[in-house]
Amino acid sequence: MNIRAARLGDETAIHGLISELALYEKAPGEVTNTVENLKIDLFVDGVCEALVVENNRQEVVGFALYYQSYSTWKGRCLYLEDFYIQPEYRRGGIGSRLFAEVVQIARKWGVKRMDWQVLDWNESAIQFYKKQQAVLDPEWVNGRLFF
Repeated sequence: MNIRAARLGDETAIHGLISELALYEKAPGEVTNTVENLKIDLFVDGVCEALVVENNRQEVVGFALYYQSYSTWKGRCLYLEDFYIQPEYRRGGIGSRLFAEVVQIARKWGVKRMDWQVLDWNESAIQFYKKQQAVLDPEWVNGRLFF
């Protein structure tokens, strides 16, 4: 398994994985982002960045998509928007390696905090993040507006 920075041409595979994640999270109809928008945001406008996981056939089987955010209390932060590895490639340590790569990027950027969300019913993800020494905060309620 190989972890590398996403490059032009990976947007279709990443979008497919995003759709798989949405299906897993019981929200397949919520994905309105397109391959073309993802391509622009990743590789033209630099709105976000991604790492991908390749199997031994150089197929993209996982990804982590992240961007810089800002905390008025802490300053610059890294927000891990999505982190997903296809089920058949889990349990071999690749998730821990991918997560560690994102942590290294956060450190390289000099951010003060790394944030992400996990669904309260996703027990396997919760256990994974606990193994990474993450603090999972039960106090905050997510707010959101759609446009």
